[in-house]
Amino acid sequence: MQVPLEITFRGIPHSDAVEAKIREKAGKLEQFCDHIISCRVAVEADHHHQHQGNLYHVRIDLAVPNKHLVVSREHHDKQAHEDLYVALRDAFDALKRQLEEYVRIQRGEVKNHQAPQAI
Repeated sequence: MQVPLEITFRGIPHSDAVEAKIREKAGKLEQFCDHIISCRVAVEADHHHQHQGNLYHVRIDLAVPNKHLVVSREHHDKQAHEDLYVALRDAFDALKRQLEEYVRIQRGEVKNHQAPQAI
């Protein structure tokens, strides 16, 4: 990564364990693409639910040459995202799929469907 990983916690105290997990998962992204320019991860807790525990939002912004990949994992599946580690796993898995698709396109492994030319 050309720019150091940025990790932001909103609404929850900083956790060394969570930061270590984010750094581990971000490091694994470099196995799929070694041209990552920057990566920003924001972890946010939503405290406004009386009947449930905290619901976590994870947003990852990843910059690669000619592309900006964004994953925002909110609490669509409320049970799964009451666990911060599950929310992180889901967000990084989604980003990994986007990054793999980006790499396939860069390598020319995916056909580009061009619009038909007017005659």
